[in-house]
Amino acid sequence: MKITLITVCYNSEATITDTLESVLKQTYTNYEYLIIDGKSKDSTLDIVKSYESRFNKKLKYISEKDRGLYDAMNKGIKMATGDIIGIINSDDILASKNTLKTIAETFEKTQCDATYSNLEIRDENLKKVIRIFSPKKGDYKLGWHPPHPTLYVKKEIYDKHGLYNQEFRIAADYDFMLRIMKDKSIKFYFIDKVLVHMREGGVSTNGLKGYYKSFKESYRVLKKNKIKFSLIVNIIRTIKVMVQALKAKKEV
Repeated sequence: MKITLITVCYNSEATITDTLESVLKQTYTNYEYLIIDGKSKDSTLDIVKSYESRFNKKLKYISEKDRGLYDAMNKGIKMATGDIIGIINSDDILASKNTLKTIAETFEKTQCDATYSNLEIRDENLKKVIRIFSPKKGDYKLGWHPPHPTLYVKKEIYDKHGLYNQEFRIAADYDFMLRIMKDKSIKFYFIDKVLVHMREGGVSTNGLKGYYKSFKESYRVLKKNKIKFSLIVNIIRTIKVMVQALKAKKEV
């Protein structure tokens, strides 16, 4: 099965080399790597271009203005020619050289439609482990969802359920996951391994202001998807995230 990896970036010169290297090291070779750059003003695009020949025609990129993160992701999905699509952020890395191999083998062996895995959150240098998010299985009606950086889905799911809704600025991934989790015909499979290392940070967890923004938008997502007791579900979901973050800080 062919995997399409999509990286969205903008002024990512400090981190994108790590991302590129993690993809380049993969033992599974049936993939394409799409980089969607938002017209970076730093050396991001120069770094990407310097890697182009090393990927042996597997790497393609565009650089143009966009309307935000999810607009760029949607561009990548429209360009994708793979059977499976996954998104790797420009400040994250694939955890091992066998990450894509593990994902492809899981799809083939289980005949699933989507996979997700454990997510390891690290410091800005990717050296120290802050916490490990092990999602296992849960009920989307109670606010549970897979960690988006670990989610790989068949392209046909995007064809069926649509792209990321740009009405949302920071929670369009949550909206997409709710849409597909409500579809009982889609078979999810949890891979109980750490397959992605994510740098700590992000708009949705950047202090109280970040939590507030995330809370407001997630509530809109829950209401749009007609989840019962949306406000209560969102409060519980937000508290869980904040508690996890506080525990992680105490352990560091």
